[in-house]
Amino acid sequence: MRVISNKALTDFSKNHPAAEEPMQAWRKIVESRSFTNFADIKTAFNAMDKVDIYYVFDIGGNKYRIVAAIHFDQQKLFIRHVFTHKEYDKWKP
Repeated sequence: MRVISNKALTDFSKNHPAAEEPMQAWRKIVESRSFTNFADIKTAFNAMDKVDIYYVFDIGGNKYRIVAAIHFDQQKLFIRHVFTHKEYDKWKP
């Protein structure tokens, strides 16, 4: 699956250096596989949920959140938001 765009992760990591390693590890897993549906991706990332139209990944031991839109038919994952846990609690989909 293709992640669009890694820039969101690197920009976030500039302000939160501890997030860089777990986010890039997450990206590498996503890009190394093909996922067909929510159940399929949930097997690779147990710490994730579907919220409205978005898929929310818990990253770095629940310290960070990646909010994404996934087009399984196109094998593309679009990063919509990257949050700290505290920032995510204020987010409304």
